[in-house]
Amino acid sequence: MPKIEVPFDQFMREATAALRSNGALLASLDAEGRPNAMTIGWGVLGVIWGKPIYVALVRPSRYTYGCLESTGDFTVNIPYDSQAEEVLFCGTESGRDRDKFAECGFTPLPSAVVKSVGIGECGLVYECQVVHRNDLVPEALSEDIRAGAYAGGDFHRCYFGEILRTVADSDFLERF
Repeated sequence: MPKIEVPFDQFMREATAALRSNGALLASLDAEGRPNAMTIGWGVLGVIWGKPIYVALVRPSRYTYGCLESTGDFTVNIPYDSQAEEVLFCGTESGRDRDKFAECGFTPLPSAVVKSVGIGECGLVYECQVVHRNDLVPEALSEDIRAGAYAGGDFHRCYFGEILRTVADSDFLERF
């Protein structure tokens, strides 16, 4: 289905709701140029430095971490509710071992402004260029967050991606 360019903030509520339900899909390319998708349940969509920004958190142990370090960009893809099984698969399997795009039947959607591809079957795609990254500081986290989310260590790196382009399916536009 062809995508239509939309303002980055047109579907902020829907993008945030996706994080709270099944999750969104962060896509990037590995060092060989193969697409990889990872389920994310945490992220921030807003304005920082006067720019539209998507902040994605990725643990160094994840395959996607190396992809982001290699490409310096990513896409955030908001799936339809009917894609819950694929979102679960991308959150429980590693791109080190599986070709998630092939196994989920995802079509790599060429991006207009970044190297990483979007997911053609998702309703909304944010194309993001990393403009800043930083590691969480364990000592600066509240004890309840540190104990609940980081009991085993493996603290996230935060990737601040400037949203350079946002596209949506016409079906997505009609639903919201």
